[in-house]
Amino acid sequence: MLTDTMEAALNEQIREEMYSSYLYLAMSAFFEGLDLRGMAKWMRLQAQEEFGHAMKLFDYIFERGGAVTLKALAEPQATWASPAAAFAAALAHERHITACIHRLVEQAAAERDHGTVNFLQWFVKEQVEEEASVEPIARRLEKIGDHMMGLLLIDRETGGRTED
Repeated sequence: MLTDTMEAALNEQIREEMYSSYLYLAMSAFFEGLDLRGMAKWMRLQAQEEFGHAMKLFDYIFERGGAVTLKALAEPQATWASPAAAFAAALAHERHITACIHRLVEQAAAERDHGTVNFLQWFVKEQVEEEASVEPIARRLEKIGDHMMGLLLIDRETGGRTED
């Protein structure tokens, strides 16, 4: 059984993951508007993945006899100065989510909730992968700036992403 504080923290993480999904969907729309459909596809798949993370938490709370409380989501940013700025924002957001997950692990450990510590290890590993998938794209986009040929090459590359 979850403590009230752990349940509240997990519910807050559901909100964080749902917001992540919403943010990446906004980024997908931004890239569609720029006719960078590969990047749009990459962000859309990322939005779906983040929704899956929220549902994993959702199911876990019920598995532990808790209650899910869904919270309102803030409106995500809709435009960025450039594709590089959007991917830089995505990387910063993933680092924020990593910090949230680490706080959850620390809280679960402090509460001696070994089941939740174990459950959260999947998210710890996932966040390493999340940052590693965004960072190289962000770095390359920063290097190429507004060079159209480079943007088109990265757009083609990101369009090859599949639903892992």
